[in-house]
Amino acid sequence: MEVKEEESSGTPLELFLKIGLDERTARNTIANNKVTNNLTAVIHEAGVTEGCNRTIGNLLYMVATKHPANALIHRPTLLGYIVSAKIKTPAQLEAAFSFLSSTASESFELKEFEEACGVGVEVSEEDIEQTVNEVFKQNKGSILELRYRINGDLFGHVRKRLPWADPKIVKKLIDAKLYELLGERTAADNEKPSKQKKEKPAKVEDKKVADENPVQPSEDLNPFLIFPNPEENFKVHTEVFFSDRPVLRCCNTKEVLDKHLKRTSGKVYTRFPPEPNGYLHIGHAKAMFVSFGLAKERGGCCYLRYDDTNPEAEKKEYIDHIEEIVEWMGWKPFKITYTSDYFQELYELAVELIRRGHAYVDHQTPEEIKDYREKKMDSPWRDRPIAESLKLFEEMRLGMIEEGKATLRMKQDMQSDNGNMYDLIAYRIKFTPHPHSGDKWCIYPSYDYAHCIVDSLEDITHSLCTLEFETRRASYYWLLHVLDLYQPYVWEYSRLNVTNTVMSKRKLNFLVTNKHVDGWDDPRLMTLAGLKRRGVTSTAINAFVRGIGITRSDCSTIRLERLEYHIREELNRTAPRTLVVLQPLKVVVTNLESGLVMDLDAKKWPDASTEDSSAFYKVPFSRVVYIEQSDFRMKDSKDYYGLAPGKSVLLRYAFPIKCTEVVLADDNKSIVEIRAEYDPSKKTKPKGVIHWVAEPSREVDPLSIEVRLFDKLFNSENPAEHEDWLSDVNLQSKVVISGAYAVPSLRDAAMGDRFQFERLGYFVVDKDSTPERLVFNRTVTLRDSYGKSGK
Repeated sequence: MEVKEEESSGTPLELFLKIGLDERTARNTIANNKVTNNLTAVIHEAGVTEGCNRTIGNLLYMVATKHPANALIHRPTLLGYIVSAKIKTPAQLEAAFSFLSSTASESFELKEFEEACGVGVEVSEEDIEQTVNEVFKQNKGSILELRYRINGDLFGHVRKRLPWADPKIVKKLIDAKLYELLGERTAADNEKPSKQKKEKPAKVEDKKVADENPVQPSEDLNPFLIFPNPEENFKVHTEVFFSDRPVLRCCNTKEVLDKHLKRTSGKVYTRFPPEPNGYLHIGHAKAMFVSFGLAKERGGCCYLRYDDTNPEAEKKEYIDHIEEIVEWMGWKPFKITYTSDYFQELYELAVELIRRGHAYVDHQTPEEIKDYREKKMDSPWRDRPIAESLKLFEEMRLGMIEEGKATLRMKQDMQSDNGNMYDLIAYRIKFTPHPHSGDKWCIYPSYDYAHCIVDSLEDITHSLCTLEFETRRASYYWLLHVLDLYQPYVWEYSRLNVTNTVMSKRKLNFLVTNKHVDGWDDPRLMTLAGLKRRGVTSTAINAFVRGIGITRSDCSTIRLERLEYHIREELNRTAPRTLVVLQPLKVVVTNLESGLVMDLDAKKWPDASTEDSSAFYKVPFSRVVYIEQSDFRMKDSKDYYGLAPGKSVLLRYAFPIKCTEVVLADDNKSIVEIRAEYDPSKKTKPKGVIHWVAEPSREVDPLSIEVRLFDKLFNSENPAEHEDWLSDVNLQSKVVISGAYAVPSLRDAAMGDRFQFERLGYFVVDKDSTPERLVFNRTVTLRDSYGKSGK
């Protein structure tokens, strides 16, 4: 190779090649002046200008590109550990960066540093093999389903347990174990997942629908393994960029973190913080699962915190509902709190924020604020004297300033690329009594101001929220940083969206207030109250949410069929079977003695044992029985298994019957009744089996019930994409059948009792039931749109 004069001995290129960088990386590095200068300095500091092995060279390159800028004073110490091979893997080096970032320029104990970086820790191949075997055992179901595509996840699980294990050995053992379990890779294993262009999330119509086939997803993987432990919250995991000052690397100092861990005893603390301005929907079920679930899995605590900063929107009705639903969903709060519990502390911290020069009283109108933000212009009052803002803020608190005439704004960064740093409002004036704190305050904190501070005051370890809050991270950490408060670990996950429904509180409120549905607990809504009334169990909802997982994959919508799958799985195990006829057609059994009633055994469960009497119930069989109108045809066909003239069917749990005559109405079309004969010997073996209900005694009608058949509320998968979304309402989403017949054993059913009406679906007793008349809601059909059903 011909070396140009500027690349001769002693040049950066030769220096980089000597430490083992490949030529392409070395040349790309030279194209970046900043990295070239950093790497050259690192090589000289490490004393390896004459070269070193490739492993050390790659680590030196990481130091040049990733070393925390706030801890440069410690770089020589770190390089000494690398050159002496005490730090020899990228994982150890990343841990060193985290430790030094939190330490910054402060001195530290080498022993603590070595513990944090795994110096001297030797992980044997036997230890790695044992851990790999454990991971495979715990995730076997997922491995068999995902096959070789799960390789990366398995590697992550092992590395989380053994962070200092040799990655090459880990990979070798995982590959060998996968081959042992799955055999040779197939063509499907080698296919790369198709990549779809990510569309802008703002366009609702561009959202994709996930889960073409609602098969049960793997739930073997622990969804909470992605979250760090509380003692790791000294690492930099968020950077806030400013237009006029150095980047802020958000992390807790060792002193702050130690005090926090002492207060919490090292436990996980999370919170579920709904705003009490409406009923919770299935999206909140995911939020509950994430926050309550993480705390439960780690043996920690989860607050139920009402985010009640807006006195105009909150109602006690919503507060009571939320507490009831959280309990119904199976979660027990460590403590129930309100943001308003901290109004005094929040006020005092706002005063301190002004004193530190980070907030000011502003007099712009909402329209002016919007206009100035769009133009990235400072408010005329942004640089007013601190004393003046303190005086005005006190006047705001005392009610001396009119509502709308002043706000307290945080002095952030009006030139930032992040609109959530445009001097957000911290306090506004509202002469409205508060549902929880009464009329003590006439100034109320904003969400952006209060949320992060209360997280800190409650020592939350993991502040978990949906992805639309991601851009607010900068404001969140900026505020805690300038007030010198403890900083929780923030992580965002994707929202839960389901097809054929709406979940925005505004649209839900419109549907309820304009009586398009029958209240917040209408069984057609995806509110948790509606799902509960429909007969859906909290267990099924939590299984559905767990199956979806906790990911950051945005803009996906989950098919309703996937939720229905989990509902069927749950009810198939827990709902006893019974017989109900929705559209009764009278059948007179002509060869059965009038007045004779036989009490037959019917199964509550498909696998009921004859030795267990509790697994059966009695059904009367008499001369008059009723079958579904749809189970009779005047003309038979090969693919039809119901009753027809001259044809036999089996009445489930009873006898075969054969249609001998059809009685028609005067129009010679409408069927009045069927006449049939039964086979008491049961020698006839018809292919068709149908359900039925008989008169319990002579000339006494069966138990009459009302049945409500609920279906999808909207016809299209994404009704929000329609300009007139109300036009998409499914007019057949609720069908009321007032004359259904049921077996006598259902007479004692109580509100909330669930049953499988054989061949029809799963149903629940509704709250509208009375002692005189039972009302049942259909929870879900037996079969989904893919033809799968319960037993």
